[in-house]
Amino acid sequence: MPTRGAELAGLAALLADRTRADICLALLDGRAWTAGELARHTGVAPSTTTEHLNRLLDGGLLIERRQGRHRYVQLAGAPVAELLEAMVAHLNPSDSAATGLRTATVAAALARGRTCYDHLAGRLGVVVTDAMTARGLLDSDGGFALTASGLDWLTGPMGVEPAALHATRRPIARPCLDWTERRVHLGGSAGAHLCRRLGELAWIKRVGTGRAVRVTVRGEAGLAEVLGIDPMALR
Repeated sequence: MPTRGAELAGLAALLADRTRADICLALLDGRAWTAGELARHTGVAPSTTTEHLNRLLDGGLLIERRQGRHRYVQLAGAPVAELLEAMVAHLNPSDSAATGLRTATVAAALARGRTCYDHLAGRLGVVVTDAMTARGLLDSDGGFALTASGLDWLTGPMGVEPAALHATRRPIARPCLDWTERRVHLGGSAGAHLCRRLGELAWIKRVGTGRAVRVTVRGEAGLAEVLGIDPMALR
């Protein structure tokens, strides 16, 4: 039987290849991708991409979904996404300058606001987490948990179904270290459902086809009303 050390080494080996690492980071947007889309994204031949995907599937980092003749892959779940984000957060900030206007624009958009699998990250995620803490909705001192007021707020004004928070084995709230802000944002079931509701309310909108999101004019007004967030803090 493999030791835990051997199992950990096997997991590390899966991410020790740049192409496999790039695939996993792309899948942090929470969507299901085809092998062809990932091949174009990584700049690797489709046959090689398939080999990498099979290794990641066998290693339990990805799951496969089939729809007709099409094969889609996505991260195996929130714990995998949180592991990847935590690993990226431990890297030293990149000193390399952006190689072009498009690269700089994408980087700025991701830093301003993005999804971390299914919850908010970047400056937006941290600002929302700070505002929830300041209003007594989130307790970040005695552990990291929604307070009674926070649970009432999330299932009341924000419209999250109470049963939905407990529908998975995930913790309701957990701190997720943000790799651009170097501070924590709200993850867990509460973070996922809050992100979903902000999208349903049209308070946030995805930028292009990637992970970046922006706060809409309606969202600026809504977040100012329910959390007292200054719109300038979101820009």
